[in-house]
Amino acid sequence: MYEIAIIGAGAAGASAALFTAKAGKKTLLLDSNKSMTARAWLENHYGVEAIEGPELVATGKKQATKFGAELKEDTVTNITGEAGSFVIETESGTSYEAANIIIATGALTNLAESIGIDTKDHREPRFKTAIAVNEDGETTKKGIWAAGAVAGVSVHTIVTAGDGARVAINLLSELKGERYVDHDVLKK
Repeated sequence: MYEIAIIGAGAAGASAALFTAKAGKKTLLLDSNKSMTARAWLENHYGVEAIEGPELVATGKKQATKFGAELKEDTVTNITGEAGSFVIETESGTSYEAANIIIATGALTNLAESIGIDTKDHREPRFKTAIAVNEDGETTKKGIWAAGAVAGVSVHTIVTAGDGARVAINLLSELKGERYVDHDVLKK
């Protein structure tokens, strides 16, 4: 069983997986290869002069797997169970078990809606709905969190990546029972 499964490996999902895997949590990163970022040209991403979306997505996946996240390419079709024992079903017929889930599916709320998670109006001009989350990023279904554009934040990759990290840190903090902090220092 995975401690944390992340659905979507765009900026929000890969960023979340980077933090959860680096924290030593057994992390599954499920990617349908439908990321909006894969079609983007970015010149507004802090710390990067300019980058093609596919390169940014590939780098995010590489960072997450470097720390042990297990990357699987498949489309999630259903989630059953409850916090601590979710079953994630995929288009290929494979299923995975996870204690906690982070949904980071960009503009797509259909999975969340199909399993009874509340949605709300979205502020982005091209999206009508977003997943309703609390201030920490948890949805109305205990143990399922949401990050990035699908959770109602701006679609810009710098924002969604930050939100993925924020939600992962909040989930890690809940699991640890105190605030989780991950700061590396320069090695001299």
